[in-house]
Amino acid sequence: MPKILIIEDEAAIRRVLVKILSEENDTYQVEEAEDGLAGIEKIKKEDYDLVLCDIKMPKMDGVEVLEAVKKIKPETPMVMISGHGDLDTAVNTMRLGAFDYISKPPDLNRLLNTVRIALDRKELVVENKMLKKKVSKNYEMIGKSDGIARIKDMIDKVAPTDARVLVTGPNGTGKELVAHWLHQKSDRSKGPMIEVNCAAIPSELIESELFGHVKGAFTSAAKDRAGKFEAANGGTIFLDEIGDMSLSAQAKVLRALQESRIQRVGSDKDIKVNVRVVAATNKNLKKEIADGKFREDLYHRLAVILIEVPALNDRREDIPLLINYFADKISGEQGNAKKSFSAKAIKLLQNYDWTGNIRELRNVVERLIILGEKEVSESDVKAFASK
Repeated sequence: MPKILIIEDEAAIRRVLVKILSEENDTYQVEEAEDGLAGIEKIKKEDYDLVLCDIKMPKMDGVEVLEAVKKIKPETPMVMISGHGDLDTAVNTMRLGAFDYISKPPDLNRLLNTVRIALDRKELVVENKMLKKKVSKNYEMIGKSDGIARIKDMIDKVAPTDARVLVTGPNGTGKELVAHWLHQKSDRSKGPMIEVNCAAIPSELIESELFGHVKGAFTSAAKDRAGKFEAANGGTIFLDEIGDMSLSAQAKVLRALQESRIQRVGSDKDIKVNVRVVAATNKNLKKEIADGKFREDLYHRLAVILIEVPALNDRREDIPLLINYFADKISGEQGNAKKSFSAKAIKLLQNYDWTGNIRELRNVVERLIILGEKEVSESDVKAFASK
């Protein structure tokens, strides 16, 4: 039920606003405050979906209320109520963060329309925050081992900068989690995070995928198309499995890093881009360089910061935490009660050789939740998680 606060020193105006809002929508919960100070006290104690606030009031005027609310509850939309002589001030409040303003006496349709739009906007803001929390949880890094602690510490130091990062480690260790944390903890977190799996794109299409193309650049190029670098402008591009990129594409990536410019395939027009590059690979790039398969100059451009993600076999102390995390997550996804794992089952899983790393562990936990007993036992592990 949307909660609306009306801050207005004229009792007659308050009554009119309450009547209009209550008759329009009986789900609105409308409260009143007779001046700015009383309104601020209410806002400190309660969360409101919308505040309607007069500009000229004793004790504390509407501009002061707006500035105070932006400090204590910045997400709360404020609609200012202005008299005929307050229009310049009302317009100025928009620059200070007010959602909108309405004039006295309030026009019925304008008032109701402004209230509906403001409440819809607040709902979108809340949903967006919840979505960001879900995204963050999806990319949570689980573990307390020394290896994971070092990575988290490095991310905290590196994320606020624009330094390029090369993440290395075996398949299934969670290199993409490092990339997402680098983005989410950076000043670019409000910008896009674009992922490119270089190993999954055919070599003849990788340049078009990264840099886009113009109509007619090749047989199937029916129209102009922007590439991933343009899509990531203002944010982060994550080049996963960069060791599988063709030498031709590597040359273009190198130019993009050197000059912050790209060219679409089939065009000679430069397009300026502002992206942070995070790359990852499971290959030994120094060996690839020696074999002539990877450019040394690109390696040095990418590897400003090196983060190595350890194999699961090198952080076995994290396995109980990971089992609990996956059990909770998988049970929630399936809509079932969470299953527990016996101490002996966990111990047995800790001693396995996890060649597929965390990805393999997750699959095994899901299998045991589906096939195991209410409490997953050592015998369940032996029966269903055989290596």
